[in-house]
Amino acid sequence: MASSSARSGAAAAVTLTAAAALAALAWGTLIERTMWTLREVRVPVLPVGSAPIRVLHLSDLHMAPWQRDKQEWVRSLADLQPDLIVDTGDNLGHRDGIDGIRHAFERFAGIPGVFVNGSNDYYGPVVKNPLRYFAGPSKHTGRAEKLDTAALLEFFDSLGWVDLNNAAGSADIAGTHFEFFGVDDPHKKLDRPELIARAIDELRADDPLGDETWPDRGDAPASRATVSVGVTHAPYQRVLNSFVNHGAQLILAGHTHGGQVCVPGFGALVTNCDVPRKQVKGLSLWWHGMRNAYLNVSAGLGTSIYAPVRFACPPEATLLTLVPENER
Repeated sequence: MASSSARSGAAAAVTLTAAAALAALAWGTLIERTMWTLREVRVPVLPVGSAPIRVLHLSDLHMAPWQRDKQEWVRSLADLQPDLIVDTGDNLGHRDGIDGIRHAFERFAGIPGVFVNGSNDYYGPVVKNPLRYFAGPSKHTGRAEKLDTAALLEFFDSLGWVDLNNAAGSADIAGTHFEFFGVDDPHKKLDRPELIARAIDELRADDPLGDETWPDRGDAPASRATVSVGVTHAPYQRVLNSFVNHGAQLILAGHTHGGQVCVPGFGALVTNCDVPRKQVKGLSLWWHGMRNAYLNVSAGLGTSIYAPVRFACPPEATLLTLVPENER
């Protein structure tokens, strides 16, 4: 039989473990989940001699109407005076989430922007067993409520933002020409490679100045260097590889929540897609064959209302300062 002291030691260990778990849960649900963070990075993708360009990357707000603190923090980001906003989806987290998004984003009106949708821009959250994420990416359930996607798209259009869901677009920003292309949510298999390829071909055909070999056209510049940016909600490898094939120099994505619950010193436990765990958040290089692109995966600003916890992975927006290639 175990001695009295051994039983006491075991009981104390169990008590301490339970207390640590409760403390971690309290921290993750009450404190870290609302520790809004601005991550800043420099990305050397601009032509030599270009002026720096500030890109605000927003993702995964999973907005509910009562989340006023998050709305006010996002509104305050307009004070950064970004040159471009990129929204990588999952803006809605409740049937009335559009009200919170309107309040949070209205100060961005007039700032150039592009966006794609995530699954939670179409369907509301549902209760899920978190252990299932260890078996692979989450799957759609018929229990999910359909959200007012049309109202979200209409609002983004009123801001002047370009819809990149299986589409392409271009813009001149701070003296640099940008080519954007994006896909609808790959997590729900809404990405259409044939549509994005066609959109890019049409975009380039309509923009001969994007070809650096184009001859002089009087007062127009003889050539114009172009920065290509790919935008997706979920960073599945098939999409990232496709973007690199299409010439993307920078790719922006969200979806992963950075793992949402991480282990200090180890990192994310799950990614909810097939991106390598080491690239689940932050800036890295994505290689495909002999070519690469900078990849920024946002840890996002929200969580499902049914899983309101973050640990060792605070909510974030990203301010990317694009600089000339020779300023690595």
